[in-house]
Amino acid sequence: MARLPRLYVPGCPQHVIQRGNARRLVFRDDADRAAYLAWLGEVMRGYRITLFAYVLMENHVHLLVLPPAEGALGRAMQALGRRYVRYFNDRHEQSGTLWEGRYRATIIDSERYLIECMCYIDLNPVRAGVAREPAAFKWSSYHHHAGGQIDPALTDPPRYWALGNTPFARQQAWRELCAEGMSASDSQRISDATNKGWALGSDAFNASIADAASRRPVPSPKRGRPSLKINSVPN
Repeated sequence: MARLPRLYVPGCPQHVIQRGNARRLVFRDDADRAAYLAWLGEVMRGYRITLFAYVLMENHVHLLVLPPAEGALGRAMQALGRRYVRYFNDRHEQSGTLWEGRYRATIIDSERYLIECMCYIDLNPVRAGVAREPAAFKWSSYHHHAGGQIDPALTDPPRYWALGNTPFARQQAWRELCAEGMSASDSQRISDATNKGWALGSDAFNASIADAASRRPVPSPKRGRPSLKINSVPN
């Protein structure tokens, strides 16, 4: 089954997942992650893409971004991929494909799901079982959001600023949000929307973007033969 074209709506953030080919490692050590992260910041700035959150797992990455125009994200991911794959293959003396074809992405309803998606990304190491708490994993945006360090590649969205009136209040609120965790249903909804390429938003949001979207943002209602209604006969 052919994949859907990229879904784009001006002003809507996008959640991106890119996996290693056949789920193989794309980062073998901290040096690999440091190289990728440096190029990530450089490429995002070069294409004027705002980066809100990221996590660099062993065999995949998550990004939450706001592209300035249709096609900008695709060009940026291609440029980032070329640089990193060349570096990785040279450093580890291998050749061939590193990534699993196209990255997966979907647009996000900022009012309903932006903060949730940021938490989803920062909590990914905990869900994957590689860290007991998000602070124990070095290579994510959690440390920026929670106050451990300032990451110049990241921009704090207005929804994050609304968490508190001071940096300390916002960082404390973020630590508390991540400590509460996410429900399995919310995590699954974010994952499903991104992997399938459908918009992640409320019904009102999905209806409001229908005219501006580059394609249908949600699946068409299923059509089929109406079910027969059998009336009971009184005894």
